[in-house]
Amino acid sequence: MKFQAASSAPRPGFTMIELMIVVVIAGILATIAWPSFQDAIRKGRRSDAMAGLSKIVQAQERWRANHPFYQDALADLNGATANVSDGGHYTLSVQVDDATKTSNYIAKATVRSTVQTADSNCQILQITNEGGNIKYSSYASGDSANSPDPCWVR
Repeated sequence: MKFQAASSAPRPGFTMIELMIVVVIAGILATIAWPSFQDAIRKGRRSDAMAGLSKIVQAQERWRANHPFYQDALADLNGATANVSDGGHYTLSVQVDDATKTSNYIAKATVRSTVQTADSNCQILQITNEGGNIKYSSYASGDSANSPDPCWVR
């Protein structure tokens, strides 16, 4: 009886080196993509602040339709009684600027969640009503007519 040598045909599957190369490539791609993903998440959470500010503006206009002044306390505004946005990422506040309370107010949304604090350009979003003119601004950019505020891009 003759002894037959084992077949030298390649076995199906991946080698350890091939698997390591795939893992390294996946890690590099994830490292590149992660910051962009986080920026998209933070930008999406800004809608939480925008929705809260929109509720305040609408409530202020409803209040002003029935009273001769704007309200400086969120608790007294119907529909905007919470001082925290619906998603919990922003603290909401309103400030009436003038002594007569009839023409100006500022509604602010300030970052409060630890995840959203990395949104360094948009720490504070605000809507300013100056005599019926609405201005949108943020912590980083202010009110420049020539360059739109990056936090309020629609």
